[in-house]
Amino acid sequence: MTTTVPAVRGLYFEEFEVGQKMISPGRTVTESDVVGFAGLSGDFNQIHTDAAYAENSPFGARVAHGLLGLSIASGLALRTGVLEGTVMAFREINSWKFVKPVYLGDTIHVVMEIVTTKAMKRLGGGKVELNFDVKNQKDETVMKGLWSVLVMGKPE
Repeated sequence: MTTTVPAVRGLYFEEFEVGQKMISPGRTVTESDVVGFAGLSGDFNQIHTDAAYAENSPFGARVAHGLLGLSIASGLALRTGVLEGTVMAFREINSWKFVKPVYLGDTIHVVMEIVTTKAMKRLGGGKVELNFDVKNQKDETVMKGLWSVLVMGKPE
């Protein structure tokens, strides 16, 4: 038996409401993530790659790259399902702050809240601004900010 998964699972622009919140599943940041990201980005800073060095740093241990955490947050946002098949483009990081370090072994998740919506009929949808709060397993905010995405409108 074959099951066809619909191409669109996400919400259309008209279905987003200011104040609406979504919480992503969690994801543990691993050694493999950090090593792979260092290779991909070329950022082999010792705070990420050298345990002996990092032990004597202000963090006391190795930490994940900030941009790795940001990238994982982007993937977690998609895993909520609300943008799957309906997002047209990631438009902008309006603001972003790295609040606390993400350590190897931390499990992070994203709490997203719709802040504004703006119809953009010429694009066939609209802009949705989302407040991101990335939290660790202790429910501490590790990074936060405001993103804009373009989302398809409902088909006519």
